[in-house]
Amino acid sequence: MFENMDNKDLENYAEKIIAGSQLSDDDIRSLLETGSPDEIEKLHYVARHIRDHFFGNKVFMYSFVYFSTHCKNKCAFCYYRNSNEIERYRLDPEDIRKICQVIKTEGVHMVDLTMGEDPHFHNKPERLAEIVRIVKEEVGKPIMVSPGVVDDDTLELLKENGANFLALYQETYDMELYRQLRVDQSFEGRINSRNHAKKMGYCVEDGILAEVEPDTESMLISLRGLATSNPDMVRVMTFLPQQGTPLEGKEVKGCDSELKIISILRLMYPEKLIPASLDLEGIDGMVHRLNAGANVVTSIISSNSSLEGVVNYDREHAERDRDVRSVVARLKTMGMEPAQQSEFEKLLGR
Repeated sequence: MFENMDNKDLENYAEKIIAGSQLSDDDIRSLLETGSPDEIEKLHYVARHIRDHFFGNKVFMYSFVYFSTHCKNKCAFCYYRNSNEIERYRLDPEDIRKICQVIKTEGVHMVDLTMGEDPHFHNKPERLAEIVRIVKEEVGKPIMVSPGVVDDDTLELLKENGANFLALYQETYDMELYRQLRVDQSFEGRINSRNHAKKMGYCVEDGILAEVEPDTESMLISLRGLATSNPDMVRVMTFLPQQGTPLEGKEVKGCDSELKIISILRLMYPEKLIPASLDLEGIDGMVHRLNAGANVVTSIISSNSSLEGVVNYDREHAERDRDVRSVVARLKTMGMEPAQQSEFEKLLGR
């Protein structure tokens, strides 16, 4: 698609996207199927040009607090599925308050409160609301909640107590694959939850998995499906086989397809927030994802924290290198910098 283009041609193509031109299905197929390193680098170049038009060299940073690793679900891809015999934890309110006292000194733009679908909180939504209220009181910044699927009343309660953003990933919009991944979970229920949150005034995030889709058409369905809830943030993460799950033995080629898809997302959804997660390849992987067109650093965990991540590539690592100071230092080497808090607040209000 970009094979014979020079930088000027690529910039002209990016400007067309900025002006409202959209990728066709055939364009997306072509980009998904290309294995040419030269063409992929040109795709990244176009994606960076589009991102820089809308966001300049500014990056947003989210602190990550996985406060309960208990879950009632049996997702085929997740380490924390209910039948996996692993050590789990559930933080109490005072644990979270202590964590927040560190977070508020670190300069992040938002706190991401994540848990499995833990019955301790799902059956008593007021407990979840208390967590949100504590974080708002201690940190005073926007809060993303990632509680899984909760009912509309719970969404209302969380918003009343300070939640601003809902993260709820579909993982795939291929119905057959969804049934294999999110076992016994409603496809429409996840969509309806995001849609209701959007109507309530939440910003919402949706996401898909790479390296688990069976073919190009399946990924195309998912890329188009991300528009369903008109999300404010769209993400792709590479599926990594997790011990004790049905997909433990699945072969994965690596994160190259994720980088390609980040760039495609930037072309398809030019003004959206797109994350570069630290949870897959750490700070070196962050660089690759930002160079592919992402503009948000997620899964930041304080260097002295024992909290887990969702994928936890670094579960066995002594040094995690996922703290704010390390992120900012690396951003500077890339000519990028954290956005001002006011810039993020303005973005939330758009």
